[in-house]
Amino acid sequence: MSGLVLYQRDDCHLCDLALAMLAQARAPEFESVFIDEDDALEARYGVRVPVLCDGAGRELDWPFDAERVGAWLRG
Repeated sequence: MSGLVLYQRDDCHLCDLALAMLAQARAPEFESVFIDEDDALEARYGVRVPVLCDGAGRELDWPFDAERVGAWLRG
């Protein structure tokens, strides 16, 4: 596992776009975490979702495209 997590919401159009960008970038396997019913995650990521995080604690906020995701993953 790559340690990647995508923080997102249910019924989120931007989150759907982020998923498409991750597929286009051929991102490694990641965990989807929905923040809707978690007060702590809601406070941290509420207006920022979707947010991609790695095991080192780096975060990539939306908007991003496949090229930016690839560069961030290599970074």
